[in-house]
Amino acid sequence: MNILVGVCGWGDHDLYPPNTSARDKLRIYASHFPVVELDSTYHAIAPVERMEKWTSETPEVFRFVVKAYRELTGHGRPKKAPMRSWYELIQDMRASLIPMKEAGKLSLVLFQFPPWYDCTKAHVRYIRKVRQAFHDMPVAIEFRNQSWFLPQYKEKTLAFLAEEKLIHVVCDEPQAGEGSVPIVPAVTNPELVLVRFHGRNAAGWNNTGQKNWRDVRYAYRYSDEELDEWIPRVKRLAEEAKQVILLFNNNSQGDAVSSANRMILKLGLDFQGLAPRQLEIL
Repeated sequence: MNILVGVCGWGDHDLYPPNTSARDKLRIYASHFPVVELDSTYHAIAPVERMEKWTSETPEVFRFVVKAYRELTGHGRPKKAPMRSWYELIQDMRASLIPMKEAGKLSLVLFQFPPWYDCTKAHVRYIRKVRQAFHDMPVAIEFRNQSWFLPQYKEKTLAFLAEEKLIHVVCDEPQAGEGSVPIVPAVTNPELVLVRFHGRNAAGWNNTGQKNWRDVRYAYRYSDEELDEWIPRVKRLAEEAKQVILLFNNNSQGDAVSSANRMILKLGLDFQGLAPRQLEIL
């Protein structure tokens, strides 16, 4: 089984010795996991030099899932971000991805659309436009509006993704109304499937105006029973896709690494070629 397991981001996890500098964390992370979601690129397109640095700091077998910049997924422009046309954004994002692509370390570009992004013809056309803009790169689509998977649209949604050779993102998340999607363990691109574990904190999932919403949204510790539910699903996905990537995002209270490590044990995985661990972090 070609299965990779990691977490979202590498900065805020219980992996590092006290006083570890930010510049050393990726190297340490890469001694534990073979893949990471690079989520800072959602907030700002990373300079090429930074992407080159991250690429060079990781082992040959290491892989990145790079989150698309927020203006490309309908989340709007931050106040301090420069004004750029859509085509300029595409150009900058593509240039940023080249170092990882050329090194063979780019697993995919993740387009996570907002909860209001429902199943409409206009939104389907936009996703086709994204596919064309990144025609030579693996692109994954994560929906966060349940309309895409309503009974009358579910099979059409999966067929659309397959037709465009887009990677369907399977989500484990709370079932908390319109702004959440059910578990749909389907492969739409035979090369790869991505599963993201967001936790099941239904009470904290939707923004109801609380100041600490982002601090609690992904606060969830998966039980062994909940992880066990996924073992047959993951094995079936691995039969249909050449590679399966599992990423844990349930880290509002630091549970992602523990969840990922327990999943690795349950699947009996042993990753070779990771960065060597230094004695002080064993």
